Amino acid sequence: MKQLNEDIKTGQLKKVYLLWGQEAYLRKQYRDRLRSALAGEDTMNCHYFQGKDTDTGEIIDLAETLPFLAPRRVIIVEDSGLFKKGGEALAEYLKRAADAAYFVFIEEEVDKRSRLYKAVKETGRITEFSVQDENTLCRWIAGMAAREKKGITEHSIRYFLEKTGTDMANIRMELEKLFCYTADRNTITEEDIDKICTRKVSNQIFDMISALAEKKQKKALALYYDLLALKEPPMRILFLIGRQFNLLMQVKECRKKGYDNRTIAGKTGLRDFLVGKYAAQASRFPTDGLKKAVNACVETEEKVKTGRINDVLGVELLIIEYSQ
Repeated sequence: MKQLNEDIKTGQLKKVYLLWGQEAYLRKQYRDRLRSALAGEDTMNCHYFQGKDTDTGEIIDLAETLPFLAPRRVIIVEDSGLFKKGGEALAEYLKRAADAAYFVFIEEEVDKRSRLYKAVKETGRITEFSVQDENTLCRWIAGMAAREKKGITEHSIRYFLEKTGTDMANIRMELEKLFCYTADRNTITEEDIDKICTRKVSNQIFDMISALAEKKQKKALALYYDLLALKEPPMRILFLIGRQFNLLMQVKECRKKGYDNRTIAGKTGLRDFLVGKYAAQASRFPTDGLKKAVNACVETEEKVKTGRINDVLGVELLIIEYSQ
């Protein structure tokens, strides 16, 4: 990312860029910055392709066309899947591309063995945007708050992250809501976060599993009905319940082996700061109970898909069974 920023700052731009990785917010931010650096306000010589049906032949023909009253023809290709398959012709073309043709590729996933990936690596710049770690996000949030002249403690920032998750676009949106809500104050509190910020569905599932562990059937069902009211599909809720039980089982097994939070995070895909919460929740269930719960989710899904039970009722009965 440092080299990419340097390219944009100095204007010493490569002919080909690949921006890829799971952090969509950063991919889009740098896509727009590169577009501005390469083409400015020129819309006539800047072209955008998106989706799996992108025609590489059309891209190559366009690249061979001289730009109109401009030094560059900029071609932006997003979510094409060409870095997994189908990009061979484009890979070959990049080795002899027209001098005026500049490319920006944006993908969530790539195959580093693909010919197109190797071609970009040889001729341009590749930047990966992975999900940012907790400390990086904390600094980013603190910086945005400081620019708005808002005070927020580190503890409140971490509380905010627990509620909103680590998706940077969602964090930015929730922060904007907080800034507006506290317009007449210079401090953001956890009470403000509770009042204004929207809880992720996965957080509500976490609360639901806690209610199941505590045998609070009324609360567990209320959370389920809230999710239905928010138009969450019952089968997605079932998937998330099963995923939660599976994560708890993994965390419990890792704890038994004596792994620390960082190691558990690496093995389960959880964020470091969430491992403690998951370990505490896992301790409320016996290992056999978690395995049975995962199997019960699979059985419920099978019943729904074979038409033996309605999806809304199937998930409701599962919640009732495990909260009795």
